Amino acid sequence: MSQSWSPESWRAKPIQQQPEYPDAAHLARVEQTLAGYPPLVFAGEARELRRQFAEVTAGRAFLLQGGDCAESFAEFSAAKIRDTFKVLLQMAVVMTFAAGCPVVKVGRMAGQFAKPRSSGDETQNGVTLPAYRGDIVNGIGFDEKSRVPDPERL
Repeated sequence: MSQSWSPESWRAKPIQQQPEYPDAAHLARVEQTLAGYPPLVFAGEARELRRQFAEVTAGRAFLLQGGDCAESFAEFSAAKIRDTFKVLLQMAVVMTFAAGCPVVKVGRMAGQFAKPRSSGDETQNGVTLPAYRGDIVNGIGFDEKSRVPDPERL
């Protein structure tokens, strides 16, 4: 049984790691603004990557994925992106010669600004606050203001 997909279909799924934003109307306004921006990845690029993944699954290419497990806004820059791509390209050259087949390069970047947590709360020295869920959700500082999920961080 196939289910139809739409940009809103995820809202019907059970959510276990969703931050609780205190102002739903503010969140909705930010989501509306973001929805009006052009896509980060275009349809043709997605189709080409899918074709390349098919080559990988058929054993005719190798997949190389690289990037940070967690990212912070403070450490994110054009230089960091450039350096990560440089390392991926260098690795791909070596792998292409070693494996004798094309290498599909996938950068893991700008998608690790939020992370799931095993608990929605964090306790330090007897004080319990919402867990830090990543820079795109709330602040790392252990104080009430920093830990409130803020849609403007999206």
